[in-house]
Amino acid sequence: MFRIVKASLVALALSATVSTSYAFTDSEARTAIIELRQQLRTLTETSQRASMQLAQRIDRLEQEITRLRAQLEELGAPQGAGQQSGSAVQERAKDSKEQSAFDGALDLYREAKYKDAAASLSAFLTLYPESVLAPTAQFYLGSSYYVLKNNQDAIKVLSLMAEKFPDHARAPDALLVVAGSQFELNQRTNAKATLEKILKNYPGTAAAQSAETRLKLL
Repeated sequence: MFRIVKASLVALALSATVSTSYAFTDSEARTAIIELRQQLRTLTETSQRASMQLAQRIDRLEQEITRLRAQLEELGAPQGAGQQSGSAVQERAKDSKEQSAFDGALDLYREAKYKDAAASLSAFLTLYPESVLAPTAQFYLGSSYYVLKNNQDAIKVLSLMAEKFPDHARAPDALLVVAGSQFELNQRTNAKATLEKILKNYPGTAAAQSAETRLKLL
């Protein structure tokens, strides 16, 4: 009889221990869930703030891109009708036919006929690849592509122009357009590298000032 009572007491004690153990584990789980919910709420709020900040930065960058596009449209305008074309445009070919072909293509750009301008500038570069006007023609060809939102071709043409003619007056502007095209293609790492290249290679230029502004937004 004593053995039976003793066994019963032991079983009761074990049962109480197990029940206490399960109650303690459940309490810990509830605490952990509450903590996880708080962490999730904090992360969500942080993510929302970061998303808002990123959206604002993207908006400002897009405004910069729009301004760049407008500047490019003005670059080919006749003097007195907007921003003056740079000294690079004032270069003249020795051959009259060559000069006439370039002027005709640039007139199309000035008239905002960018698709026709791109075709004419491309033809000019095919006919006169070694022309003194070739780098300027490449700049306006790439700019035409950019205005037309043909960003891949804009990057290709303008990168080549800046690489082949790094000392040309339009080289830093060409790289600025490259960065704009890269941003529109969501190639932010490449855009940042291009903007940093402008700051390094062309300090003090208007393009460098624009590059510095845009780098702060990336």
